Amino acid sequence: MFAGFIFDVEGTLVDSVPQNLRSLQDALERHGYRVPYQTLKLYSGLDGDQTLQLMVPDAAEKERGAILQEQGAIYESSYLDSVKPFEGVRDVFSALTARGGKVALATDCKGLSFKRYLSLINAHEFIAGTACGDDVKHGKPDPRLVGHALGKLGVPASQAVMIGDTPYDAEAGLEAGTKAAGVMTGGFTPEVLSQAGCFAVAGDIRALLFSLESGEAAPEGQAAMGTLLEISSKRLAG
Repeated sequence: MFAGFIFDVEGTLVDSVPQNLRSLQDALERHGYRVPYQTLKLYSGLDGDQTLQLMVPDAAEKERGAILQEQGAIYESSYLDSVKPFEGVRDVFSALTARGGKVALATDCKGLSFKRYLSLINAHEFIAGTACGDDVKHGKPDPRLVGHALGKLGVPASQAVMIGDTPYDAEAGLEAGTKAAGVMTGGFTPEVLSQAGCFAVAGDIRALLFSLESGEAAPEGQAAMGTLLEISSKRLAG
């Protein structure tokens, strides 16, 4: 088993991706930019400023900052209350720490949103450290956020795994020296996550538990997925 488990939050532990994208779309429209939702989905999880550089290349740095600030305000006022946690987060954290593992969170979000997510997850006693948008300037795929989380855990990168729902989570982890594992709760396909470097991909973190504990990818095929879910459920129950 790995010694350290670094989890992304949005799209991995809480179901917030649609709300994040809608709030960004709203903010862009207020500044006169119409970007299709499906286009925004391609960059879900990417550092906000990098996303805007790709989406609205004519926007100056000051305007990009204003858009992101407005997105945050829209998200907190109109979307944050609708965010729900994914099932099984607390149980997965409990199972990993019971075997001696250390859990950390590494997320670009900060402030009120981060506090809300921590409350929804309700697993404070299992979390050894957090790294959020208040700690670093650049979001994923920049590896510094993951590196900050590693420092909180005191675990060598070679013994840790970054778990997220986007290829940018995987890239950040790999660049920081960890392994990477992916979940499909953020809308990216297994192919995209695997190509980004995830050694294992599952539907959600409960289904990923077997791979996190064993350090091995689950068997391929539909039947194997059923076996994985069964094994994970038994481990959580135990």
